[in-house]
Amino acid sequence: KRKIYRYQLSVDKQQQSKDSVYFRDGVRRIDFVLSYIDDKDGEKKQDRRKVFEANLVAAGLELETEDKSESEDGKTYFLKIHVPWEVLATYADVLKIKVPFKTNDIPDKKDVPMSWLCTPYRLPEHVMQPEPDYFTATFDKSKIDFFLIEDKETFFPPSTRNRIVYYILSRCQYSKEDKDKKGIKRLLNNGTYIAAFPLHDSRYWTRSRDANCDSERYALYKYWARFSRFYKEQPLNLIRKYYGEKIGIYFAWLGFYTEMLSYAAVVGLLCFIYGVASFDENIWSKEICNETIGGQIVMCPLCDKKCGYWKLNTTCSSSWQSYLFDNTATVFFAIFMGIWVTLFLEFWKRRQARLEYEWDLVDMEEEQQQLQLRPEYEIKCTHRRRNRVTQEMEPYLPLTSKCARSVLSGATVLFWMCLIIASIIGVIAYRLAVFAAFASIMKDSPTNKLDVVGSLITPQFATSVTASCINFVIIMVLNFLYERVAIKITDMEVPKTHVEYENKLTVKMFLFQFVNYYSSCFYVAFFKGKFVGYPGDYAYMFGKWRNEECEPGGCLIELTTQLVIVMVGKQVWGNIQEALVPWLCNWWVSRNARNHPESLYSRWEQDHDLQTFGQLGLFYEYLEMVIQFGFITLFVASFPLAPLLALMNNILEVRVDAWKFTTQFRRPVAAKAHSIGAWDEILNMIAVFSVVTNAFIVSFTSDMIPRLVYKYAYYQGAEGSMEGYINSSLAVFNITDFKPENRPDDSENPDWFFSSNITTCRYRDYRNPPGHEKPYIHSMQFWHILAAKLAFIIIMEHVVFVVKFFVAWLIPDVPSDVKARIKRERYLIQEYLHNYELEKLKIQLSQNGPNIEQCTCPTTAATPVKLEVLSDCLT
Repeated sequence: KRKIYRYQLSVDKQQQSKDSVYFRDGVRRIDFVLSYIDDKDGEKKQDRRKVFEANLVAAGLELETEDKSESEDGKTYFLKIHVPWEVLATYADVLKIKVPFKTNDIPDKKDVPMSWLCTPYRLPEHVMQPEPDYFTATFDKSKIDFFLIEDKETFFPPSTRNRIVYYILSRCQYSKEDKDKKGIKRLLNNGTYIAAFPLHDSRYWTRSRDANCDSERYALYKYWARFSRFYKEQPLNLIRKYYGEKIGIYFAWLGFYTEMLSYAAVVGLLCFIYGVASFDENIWSKEICNETIGGQIVMCPLCDKKCGYWKLNTTCSSSWQSYLFDNTATVFFAIFMGIWVTLFLEFWKRRQARLEYEWDLVDMEEEQQQLQLRPEYEIKCTHRRRNRVTQEMEPYLPLTSKCARSVLSGATVLFWMCLIIASIIGVIAYRLAVFAAFASIMKDSPTNKLDVVGSLITPQFATSVTASCINFVIIMVLNFLYERVAIKITDMEVPKTHVEYENKLTVKMFLFQFVNYYSSCFYVAFFKGKFVGYPGDYAYMFGKWRNEECEPGGCLIELTTQLVIVMVGKQVWGNIQEALVPWLCNWWVSRNARNHPESLYSRWEQDHDLQTFGQLGLFYEYLEMVIQFGFITLFVASFPLAPLLALMNNILEVRVDAWKFTTQFRRPVAAKAHSIGAWDEILNMIAVFSVVTNAFIVSFTSDMIPRLVYKYAYYQGAEGSMEGYINSSLAVFNITDFKPENRPDDSENPDWFFSSNITTCRYRDYRNPPGHEKPYIHSMQFWHILAAKLAFIIIMEHVVFVVKFFVAWLIPDVPSDVKARIKRERYLIQEYLHNYELEKLKIQLSQNGPNIEQCTCPTTAATPVKLEVLSDCLT
């Protein structure tokens, strides 16, 4: 009955829809909303709110409160904030916001050849260009009539308005006694307010009923956030207008990265197709599978005691699989990706430079650096000193305190990185410990009799898959814990600006994630099978577990397995976490209210029930994509299909992120950013490092170099061929030379071993055979192959780096037309300001002509000197 009464009362009291972004008068726009609940023991909170709101009114903001009886839950108050023109103009001047002063008169070059082919991917012009193109200048309150102001209520877009309000909120005091107690963040942390957010302008699935509302959220959902629009371009200008430049830059980068991935994906797919098409040329795999060759080669045990002798042809399937990714096309693709990375980064610089101009972000960093001081820095830094530039007193952190905090922070990061390495060593120990158990258990396993997968389920495969899955779980757990630690130690460092805070956190998180996600792949690529010794002198980990060997087919297929499990697992988990979790949370919170009519379920309540997009929300989005970028560049030589998997994920990622921003999250406070920040340097570092890792993968993980050395130096026939390669790549060991602790138990050996007179076994290495004057010492073929590997690394690195530097030099960072536009805009600002001041002076002189004494200053014909003389006269 109470709910029905409240519903009727609300409908009677509020004739118009509450799904509105205006105050009750229908004129003043709601620029920000604060919500709070009156607690029984909330006297302190009430006092804080009273002082805080009084200071907001003193700052010029206009407030309107919605009583708890008007809310759906009957206990939440909503404080609506409107920022009037005078406050907007004042803070637009303070924050150096750029506004239009003249329509852009430079014609666009729209004559693109074959542009009609792109028509299916285009969006309507009113969506792509929601605003006319203007020349802009920094706002100056004293020169109001210099700018193109048609309507003061719509001159500043909602994203700029909520940014100004948040600037005031974050610096407003809430205590009369302590001036350091200020800022909405601290009020949210201590529970004085439970939420602070700007409003979405409409529901996402329908337009607003208010004719004055643009319903940009609806347009974004209709043209951008639906998955059915995955093939369409992104409305970046509308995203920037609605969410601000920082989020706009992220989606611009993500879209550009996805577009460039399409080229790498096509080339990678062609390389894979080449591997499939040239399957019959795989002579070494045919030899392994041949009963008279691979079926007669007896291999040494892969572990002590519990592993018996085995025949080479049991690795037939893995050998064929390895060839799909380990062929001559792989070398070409590794070189191609080294060049692709450079093209991607250089073309992104050009794209970023264009966006900087179009979105008025040129010179933004210098203008905003001092204005972006974090309130936490101002509060925690009690020391003051004079700024040499501004000559004003400003807070600062003493050098001793800064050094102590940095050392403690660095030690914490180092500890967690060591923890990851320890966990990876634990996974390696698991692999070594369970391999023998799998070998013993799976010897007579029923799965061996399965027609299709029976030959694939081997002890090596079981060990690799289970270890990869365990490693993935450890990665997720450590990642979850470290995120909180990284935020805590970054807060402890007290960075000065928001940019510095994000950069510090970015470096900490990436160092951790780099070790966390890539260490297992580095182990398989560069350590497994490289330090195993030989049957007479095996190497042991901790003196207990024998180091792992690679199969005769090589470790490349295992690196591919590891890469696919970690990369795909992370992407699937990330999409579930990003999309499903917010949706479930929103469904649960609004399960009672979502069916209410608009007259009761207000716009501010709808947004209040959505998830909060935190200050570090974009940070995690960038981190996810940069980790993926590392997978497709650092280890791409082992898996040419990695860019294709990344492309398919990113096509989904763009729409999932768009859907999430548009439907599941409150509207974030708009923020400016002229670039992707510290991520740019990280991408460049990965790009350089990827050339080295891929060169080493081709040389030491792949079998490409040993095959080429055999083909052109050791093949005995007239023409280079791979016949006999398998026999050449396996060393011989006399089984009587086995030490007792290495010799397999009789019960582990197969029946065929006892029915034939076997005196030797083979293992993967290049060593002299028994009976040689230097038995079991590396042969000359080993040193030839090693020299070829080192030569390949040097040649590949130099070729790729020379091409990279040439391409970087060839492609200018800023397009020529953008440079021309920037120069044109700066010229017009000077010219228009000059004319504006001149006209203003003429009007002033004409109005006060009789009252001004005759000017005795000398006059000249040059205009600048006239201005200077007139100014002198006026003073």
